[in-house]
Amino acid sequence: MAQKIRVLIADDHAVLREGLQALLRMYDDVEVVGTAADGVEAVERTIELKPDVVLMDIAMPRLGGLEAALEIRQRKLRARVLVLTQYDDKEYVFQMLKAGAAGYVLKKAAGTELVSAIRAVHAGDRFLDPSAASAVVDRYLGEEPEAEEERLLDQISDREKEVLKLLAEGRSNAEIGELLCLSAKTVMSHRASLMGKLDIHNRTGLVKFAITTGLTTAEQ
Repeated sequence: MAQKIRVLIADDHAVLREGLQALLRMYDDVEVVGTAADGVEAVERTIELKPDVVLMDIAMPRLGGLEAALEIRQRKLRARVLVLTQYDDKEYVFQMLKAGAAGYVLKKAAGTELVSAIRAVHAGDRFLDPSAASAVVDRYLGEEPEAEEERLLDQISDREKEVLKLLAEGRSNAEIGELLCLSAKTVMSHRASLMGKLDIHNRTGLVKFAITTGLTTAEQ
């Protein structure tokens, strides 16, 4: 008998988690090995349970799906992240793909398409919802305007880019200071400057900006 695809469900809505578990029980080649109610738990359970595929929502407490996906890849965990979300915004698609997600499926399409997506990403392929695929094609063909983030990137110094990159990789102020030979106070000053120039007021926003502009990727 072929080995089942081990799936972890990460979503902050208990009813949806239960519904997905009931749905996936209908398929003999899929096994739900656990669930997580937020991004922090998703990373912890991925380490603990070693699933093949993580169904990852984007908007979750404590740690969002974007940061959780990035951390899973940076920790070099073998799980493939499959985004399952209600958001079809093009920027969400690009941010999650740059964070290392292998697929992107909308919740409204969950069902046979979801199982096909699980099988595809487990096999090493990518799976994109039609609207997500359209966004990728548009960007590839140059039909998307230059992102505002690219303009803002030109306004920050090389040192600030180094600090931002390390922040996005989950480094603490002390770790960044040690790596760049700076005091923690200087690191905090650079961080404050970044937030001011970019009009971003939290770490999650800085992580998104770093991924969108290519300062950090899942391969780092």
